[in-house]
Amino acid sequence: MSDDAIEVVRRFNEALNAGDLSGMIACLTEDTVFENTEPAPDGTRYDGKAAVGAFWKAFLEGSQAARIEVEELLGCGERVVMRWRYTWRETSGASGHIRGIDVYRLRQGRISEKLSYVKG
Repeated sequence: MSDDAIEVVRRFNEALNAGDLSGMIACLTEDTVFENTEPAPDGTRYDGKAAVGAFWKAFLEGSQAARIEVEELLGCGERVVMRWRYTWRETSGASGHIRGIDVYRLRQGRISEKLSYVKG
């Protein structure tokens, strides 16, 4: 399943970078879980496709030039780990970035869990 799982995560990230919310949502199970990196130390947990979709909708609407660059993808069975670099542009024109990892769990070809962690 590792190669297929990696491909699903890759599609999800490509949809995110394209601002394609419906493409992102298509990669999720109905009972998907997402744990964001904020606020520290534990982040916010979103349960279910509707809640996770609402988070990503707000994220896409509020993020200027947001892009998640994949640094590395590793798969083992139903798990995928993605090392990433997230870049953005502030309304002032200044840019920024952070680095982190996502730990995914997949079920029946869809993302059932995405746990995000950030450096710093």
